[in-house]
Amino acid sequence: MIPARAVFSGLQRRAFSATARDLSKVTVLGAAGGIGQPLSLLLKLNPRVTELALYDIRGAPGVAADISHINTNSSVKGYEANASGLASCLKGSDVVLIPAGVPRKPGMSRDDLFNTNASIVRDLAKACAESCPDANVLIISNPVNSTVPICAEVFKAHGVYNPKRLFGVTTLDVVRASRFVSEIKGSDPKDEKITVVGGHSGVTIVPLFSQSSHPDLTTNADLIKRVQFGGDEVVKAKDGAGSATLSMAMAGARMAESLIRASQGEKGVIEPSFVDSPLYKDQGVEFFASKVELGPSGIEKILPVGEVDAHEEKLLEACLGDLKKNIEKGVAFVASNPPK
Repeated sequence: MIPARAVFSGLQRRAFSATARDLSKVTVLGAAGGIGQPLSLLLKLNPRVTELALYDIRGAPGVAADISHINTNSSVKGYEANASGLASCLKGSDVVLIPAGVPRKPGMSRDDLFNTNASIVRDLAKACAESCPDANVLIISNPVNSTVPICAEVFKAHGVYNPKRLFGVTTLDVVRASRFVSEIKGSDPKDEKITVVGGHSGVTIVPLFSQSSHPDLTTNADLIKRVQFGGDEVVKAKDGAGSATLSMAMAGARMAESLIRASQGEKGVIEPSFVDSPLYKDQGVEFFASKVELGPSGIEKILPVGEVDAHEEKLLEACLGDLKKNIEKGVAFVASNPPK
């Protein structure tokens, strides 16, 4: 039988033994949901996670009891669904992942989720601002283009906003792009280094194939569309039973792992993420996804987009127009519906 720990280390191609100075508390808000359960499982398998705290409006203690039986050293606790339970869950957290919210159904866009998920993220952001203002907060709840700005506005209102510690998880876009390219080229997806920038929905997702080893793919409209709308492919295939939960859980676990590695001193850790970015602020776009170098303080450096070809320039133009509207929608929501 393969030990549970080997499953994760094999996935990440990395082994690690935690020491007292490398303790990491990771919290999942929405731990009993479609993303939250597999995400919690992957985090339990990660030897870098020493304490795993789980919260949801129902079911978190049960999920915690289940995965606590897995034979890795991390402790697991599920918290009761009330204000004190949420505060205790968050206290002392190094990394907080928020996949809470409702999933998409066939025919729904990420924007259709806005009214429900915006309120959820606002309230959870308030709890983070009050109980763990120094944590790295990873937003998975869609629409990420709007929920990350919502979280930022809540942190600002509480006087604890640190743009270096707020992340929208866009890792899945890169994961999909590398896999889709490997299917076309017959290559190993781990060897496909595809840069994806912009946002995390539809035309705001911009794959930069000109910067890969396959610049010929920049004119492959079907591939570009598949990267941009890969989530729709999953929603349709699940036929009303959910959205991209398993692949998104893997992406969230990878992002959390990268943050922990960087916080523990590893250099050169780079992941894509939707963050408060200077790259297009002159065009009124306050947040943008690009490669980000991570460190002990969260974001160490936001890397430039780099050179793009004419096809990608058009994709970026379309991206920025939609992205600006998505961001403004999130900011306006908090202004009209401040946290109580």
